[in-house]
Amino acid sequence: MPRAVAESEQDEETGENMKLSGADGSRRAVVIVAAVALVIAAGLVTKVASADPVTGTDANGTYLALGDSVAFGYVPAAAVPAPNYYDAHSFVGYPEFLAQQLGERVSNASCPGETTASMLTAGAQSNGCENSIGSPVGYSTLYPLHVQYQGTQMSYALSYLAHHQHTQLITIDIGANDAFVCQETTPDHCSSNAEFGGLVAQIAQNLGAIYNQLRNVAHYQGQIVTLTYYSLSYSDPSQYLLTAFLDSVLTGVTHAYGGVVADGFAAFAAPSALYGGDPCAAGLLIKLPDGTCNIHPSPAGHKLLAAAIASAIGA
Repeated sequence: MPRAVAESEQDEETGENMKLSGADGSRRAVVIVAAVALVIAAGLVTKVASADPVTGTDANGTYLALGDSVAFGYVPAAAVPAPNYYDAHSFVGYPEFLAQQLGERVSNASCPGETTASMLTAGAQSNGCENSIGSPVGYSTLYPLHVQYQGTQMSYALSYLAHHQHTQLITIDIGANDAFVCQETTPDHCSSNAEFGGLVAQIAQNLGAIYNQLRNVAHYQGQIVTLTYYSLSYSDPSQYLLTAFLDSVLTGVTHAYGGVVADGFAAFAAPSALYGGDPCAAGLLIKLPDGTCNIHPSPAGHKLLAAAIASAIGA
C-alpha cells in the first residue's frame, strides 16, 4: 500500500470524527450514552526532569504505554515539518512527556490504527495498524513502532510484564478506531441503534479482556490508567456527545476492573472554551498548512494529556 493510502487511513483515526449531523446526531449520541449504562448493568463488564522525552525498553523502566495513534504521537504527512515515518523516535506522544515528568523511561508499545480487537487478536480488523480496511497492509507492516515486536500489542504487554516485574504504571488509550471501523464496514455506517449497541458491547468486552489479561494473566497489580478521548469540538453536540459516549464505555470498564480514569476530554475542554470550544484554535491539535487542523494532538495537546494522567495518579 502506498504511503499516501496508509496516511489516509491514519488521518481518519481516533473515532471522534464519526459523521453524525445536527439534532439527529445529538439524539443518537444521548441514546448511546444511556445504552452504556445498560450494557454495564447487564454484566458485559464484570470485575474478575529536564531531559528530552525518551522511549525504549530500558531495564530500569517502570512504565508501559499501550494504545493507538494518540499514544504513538502520530503526525500526518501534511504537517510542517513533515514526519519521518522511518524514525519512530521522531514521534513524541503523551507517554514520552509523562515519562519525562515522572523521571521514568517508557516502553511505548502503541500502534497507529489499533482497535480493541486487533490489540488482542492477530489478524483482527484494525484501522491501519496491522492491516487496514480492505487491505492486509498497515502502519506496522510499513514503518517501525517505538518498540518492535511480533504478534499483538497484548502479547508484547504480557511478555514485557513477565520480564519487568517492577513495572509500576500502565496507560491505555484504545477504542476510537473500533467506531471508525464500524462506520466503514457496516451497511448503515454504524448509524442504527443495533449497530451502535454492538459497538458498545464490542469495546466493553474487549477492553475488559485487556484488563483481565493484565491483572489475571500477567498478575500485574500496579496502576492502570485509561485515558479518555478529547473532542474535536466542544461547541458541536454531534461531536462532543459522541465522544462522551465513547468515554463512558471506557470509564465503565476501567472502574469495573479497579483502574484509574484520566480525563482527556476535560483536559482539552477548558483551553478550548477560550476559543469558542475549538481545540484547533486553542493550539491543541496539529496545525496544517491550509490553516485547518489534523485530528491528532499537537505537542501542547500531548502535554495536557500527560498532565491529566499525572493528576489522576497524584504525581
